[in-house]
This record gives sequence, C-alpha cells and structure tokens, in this order.
Amino acid sequence: MKTVRFGKFRYVGDPANTCRIFNELEVDELVFLDILASREKREPNYSLLRDISSECFMPLSYGGGITSVEIAEKVLKIGFEKVIVNTAALRNPALIADLGKKIGRQSLIVAIDVRKGWLGQERCRGLSGRWNSGLQPVTWAQKAQSEGAGEILLTSVDREGTWQGFDLELVTKVVDAVSIPVIAHGGAGAIEDVSEVIKTAGASAAALGSMVVFQKKDMGVLVNFPETEQLRKALA
Repeated sequence: MKTVRFGKFRYVGDPANTCRIFNELEVDELVFLDILASREKREPNYSLLRDISSECFMPLSYGGGITSVEIAEKVLKIGFEKVIVNTAALRNPALIADLGKKIGRQSLIVAIDVRKGWLGQERCRGLSGRWNSGLQPVTWAQKAQSEGAGEILLTSVDREGTWQGFDLELVTKVVDAVSIPVIAHGGAGAIEDVSEVIKTAGASAAALGSMVVFQKKDMGVLVNFPETEQLRKALA
C-alpha cells in the first residue's frame, strides 16, 4: 500500500511480486514500513516478511511493531539487514540503547516522523502520525544518536506522498545536528528532488515511495526505478 500523509491508503500490489520487479530494476535497498502495527498493538507479520526476504537480493530494512530486542532479532533472522523503530523508541528511549548493544548500531535505524502543528511548530510523531510526542526533531535526533542509533530515517509527514519535493529546511536542520547518516523521506516527485536533498540539504540518502510505484501523480500503478545513468548524473 502507498499512503498520502500516512492516510488515504492506495493499493499497489502483492508485496512479493513487487519485490521481484524491484530486484529486476536493481534497486539499491528496500525499506518496508508497517505503519499500522504499533497503532494496532501487534508484532510484525513474520510470514509476509519471510516471503519478501525469499524474493529479494538487495539489503532490506523493516519497521513496524518492533517493541523489544526479541522482536528485532526475529526480523533479522528472517533475512532483513536492519530494523527501524519509532513509536516504541519515543515512549522508551532506552530501547534504542538495548537494540544497539544486542544487534549493533549498523543494524538499527530510528525513524523520525515530523508533522507541523497549526502554528507551524514541528513535532515528532508516533502511531503513524497520530500521536504528538511533543519532541522537536533536532532534539530527538540528537537523543537517538546518543542512545545508539546507527541511522535516522527522517520523514516529513506533511510531504509524504504529495510529490511536492523534500522538506529541505527540516532535513538540513537534522543533518547539521547529528553525525550519523540521515535518510530523507517524504515528498520526492522527480529525480531533481533526490539531487537537491543530497547536494543542498546534506542527506546521506533519499527514500522514494510514490515516485517508484506510480506512473505520475494521480495516475495508475507502475513499479519503476530511475536508470543508473540518471542517478549518476543527478548525484554527480
């Protein structure tokens, strides 16, 4: 499924089949986020993750419903290289340290979902954007790093699925505040957006959603990925 601002769910296709297509397109890495798992208080769908892992030959990351070291280890044993935590870490920052010690910082990504309030204040959100933690993005990013996060997946919920481009100001602030890699997510609509968020805002990587599963904005499903030469030119 693909969402817009973590709502308006739209069906894309069978996960395993979609993975096969991304394999053929030589995608660098796949990130799977079950954004309803924490809200519904359930663990990951291990059966589905096994199906996905059996089809993929690139690095895989998974987030959603990871509330303990034991759950994280189950996901890694299935064949995923990294786990992603958000809501559980916001509620209990010590979980980051526990995970970092047990599975290694290199396998741990902390997701930071940011949404603006009606006065424009940026706050970190949990429960797929519904819960306002009250924490500012920079403050939480620094705390996550100090606790043991290996990377940050930074999502602008207001931009997610909109094709409007990344929130460059948000990305720049977080990148400047930490020394670990920051993956920018939310808003990509063109290859130029990828170039801009990496070259201008300093992100270590860009995560793409709608741009690689739809033909264009408001058009039909078409699983795709930019040509290698396109990416090289954009990032040169």
